[in-house]
Amino acid sequence: MEFLVDYTIIVPEGTAADVVENLKVREAERVRELADEGYVLRLWRPPAAPGEWRGLGLWRGRDADDVQTALESLPLYPWFDVEVTALGSHPNDPANRVPPESD
Repeated sequence: MEFLVDYTIIVPEGTAADVVENLKVREAERVRELADEGYVLRLWRPPAAPGEWRGLGLWRGRDADDVQTALESLPLYPWFDVEVTALGSHPNDPANRVPPESD
């Protein structure tokens, strides 16, 4: 199943800059691992307010619990405000079109 993950990361006030930087490095490493495992398919950075970290991701998992477990493995997850939406196929999805036959 595929899931749309919409998240905002809220760094607690007073968190030391070196702690934030360390977590960002670990986060990037973990995201790469999850991508290699097939969980993270795409990531986007939508517009955000100044000082706000926001992201959208297309994730894949066996079910919602599987994706939730993967999300919780992220080092920055304790600072996430996250919404996960299960996605179903759409009958008009261009990816499902049969290519025209060539002569």
